[in-house]
Amino acid sequence: MSAAELAWRKSSYSSNSNEPDCVEVAHAPGAIHIRDSKNAPGPRLRVARSTWASFIGGVSSRTP
Repeated sequence: MSAAELAWRKSSYSSNSNEPDCVEVAHAPGAIHIRDSKNAPGPRLRVARSTWASFIGGVSSRTP
């Protein structure tokens, strides 16, 4: 899929109200795409859904 075909969404935890800095993710069949919102046409990461689930599980278990 091209970046234009993906439905990107921003995390409400990635930025404060004064800055547009954010990580965006898009769900696609078999993969999760990750990019920097400040450089939308730039490089992006593509990881397996299972990898993303493990990452999110690890991060959420460490937040207060």
